[in-house]
Amino acid sequence: MSTTSTTPAATSTDLARTPARSTRTLLTAGALAGPLFAVLATGQVLLRDGFDLRRHPLSLLATGGPGFVQVANFVLAGIGVLCLAVAVRRTITDGVGRGWLAPLIAVFGLGLVASGVFVMDPENGFPIGTPEGPAPAMSWHGIGHIAAVTAAFTGLAAACIVLAVRMGRRRAGWATMLNACAALVFLAPINPAWASIQLAVTALIAFTWTTAVALWLRRSSSAR
Repeated sequence: MSTTSTTPAATSTDLARTPARSTRTLLTAGALAGPLFAVLATGQVLLRDGFDLRRHPLSLLATGGPGFVQVANFVLAGIGVLCLAVAVRRTITDGVGRGWLAPLIAVFGLGLVASGVFVMDPENGFPIGTPEGPAPAMSWHGIGHIAAVTAAFTGLAAACIVLAVRMGRRRAGWATMLNACAALVFLAPINPAWASIQLAVTALIAFTWTTAVALWLRRSSSAR
């Protein structure tokens, strides 16, 4: 006795919509990465005893007992940015920089994940009980953290430059200027006198950029 399947066959329209829907999901994840990072980081800045943003970089939140929250924050933000990189590869398939933009954004995402995995060394009295001043000797994971952060922001700066060139070819003057300015911020040398504030501002601009790109591409894909 034969049976007849009740599952409807996928139509060509269904097959066409599935990639678009998954791409929009990836773009949503990329857009949320920045706000999620900002909320979790701000909460810790306000609630962690002894933390002073004027003296302590956000990366120091990954140290101490509750440090797992910031570790997870780095990793989740990195995964969100990697989702954005995949979506960029799917949506930007022609024109200037099409082969560079997605990999460079992925470098930023991987750098964020690595920044969470490789925790920086406690210093400047944080967590509470840590001696004042810089760490007497840098650990292997402290070196890894600095390398990851450097690679992350260098990759993102390069992505900004690529997008600025791409936008410039389309005469989008304001977008070109914003991308160029963001690249300069990411590549600016760190001033030790106010390094923690500078790094926090750099992170804010970085996640504003990724969120803006994700929303721009999502609107573009929705309009098709």
